[in-house]
Amino acid sequence: MAKKENKTNAMRILDKNKISYRIKTYECDEFIDGIHIADMNGDSYEQSFKTLVTVGKTGGYYVFVIPIDQEIDMKKAAKEVGEKSVEMIHVKDINAVTGYIRGGCTPLGMKKLYPTVIQESAKNFEEIIISGGKLGMQILLNPLDLAKTVNGKFADVIK
Repeated sequence: MAKKENKTNAMRILDKNKISYRIKTYECDEFIDGIHIADMNGDSYEQSFKTLVTVGKTGGYYVFVIPIDQEIDMKKAAKEVGEKSVEMIHVKDINAVTGYIRGGCTPLGMKKLYPTVIQESAKNFEEIIISGGKLGMQILLNPLDLAKTVNGKFADVIK
């Protein structure tokens, strides 16, 4: 019998909301980046999404979920969340703001429900891959279910 994985906050939230998802685990001694993980797992870059956390001029935090091989367009991102500008939070602040560590950050189950924008290309897939809330774990789920769970919206926020 396979050993039962410990559930992350992200999985508990999906369970509570009766959202169907799959998990995938992989060996991860040291997180490099999402592209490295996708290559290791044989996943497509377009279907694999990273979670970026920004802070706006007003001091508010915003979450952006974009394909791992893309860069966020800060002007488009700021406009989408109604800020004059946004910038990435410092790596050292990720845990304090989200409750997660770099490489294990997922839009699900952060310390607070921050405004979340998912790159509109996610809607092209039945299932996208996001972090599972800890290194070595991913969640595969329908992007519409993700948006519903995090109160997110879809928009074009990449360069």
